[in-house]
Amino acid sequence: MQYRAAGVEIDRDELDAAFDHATQAGYRAGKVVQRFGLVDLVRFLTGNQMEFLAHQGPDRIRGKLASLDPKARHRMVEQVTAGFVTATRKGIEANRPVLKNLKVRFRIGVVSNFYGNLEGILAEAGVKKMFDSIVDSSRVGVFKPAPAIFEMALRALRVKPPEAAMIGDSLGKDCAPAHRLGLKTVWYRSSASVHPDEPGDESSADFTIASLDEVASLQW
Repeated sequence: MQYRAAGVEIDRDELDAAFDHATQAGYRAGKVVQRFGLVDLVRFLTGNQMEFLAHQGPDRIRGKLASLDPKARHRMVEQVTAGFVTATRKGIEANRPVLKNLKVRFRIGVVSNFYGNLEGILAEAGVKKMFDSIVDSSRVGVFKPAPAIFEMALRALRVKPPEAAMIGDSLGKDCAPAHRLGLKTVWYRSSASVHPDEPGDESSADFTIASLDEVASLQW
């Protein structure tokens, strides 16, 4: 947890409200955020999370942040940002060979609730060419779990629902809506994706994986 590494003791439940606040701020920012690369985007989101926690977080966290002068809080934002960016880049590098192998066999698309800069982020990471379709919710004006965003991806990939599979870490936003459309569904189940407050039935997942490289061995 990057916040703990920066000296802020916080659990998943406590961070969720700040995460949602920052996400909505990103959506509202529109063209400002659409120009951001990965570092600027994470810094923007982290700064908004920190601001929320400083004013509406649990008492002990508000007290911790209130004790910091502006320069110290800025340094904390930069430390958390650097930690998230490093972890993200490591994840991309770890999954790059998996994507290359899947690309040989399948057309691959991305469907994401994002901020309008997803293509730029993927290009910056050097993986944009691995995807045949990139559907960014802020660009198309439709957000998961609305079925229309999945239908856009299917049309771009030129496949019908029974010919496609949705891989996602959210039962409620990924697996359930895709399952209702007739896609095969794969729940990428990690400790970060299991949350008691998230709606979703595990029966909406045809397969469950713990790492992306398991996809290649699934018996469709």
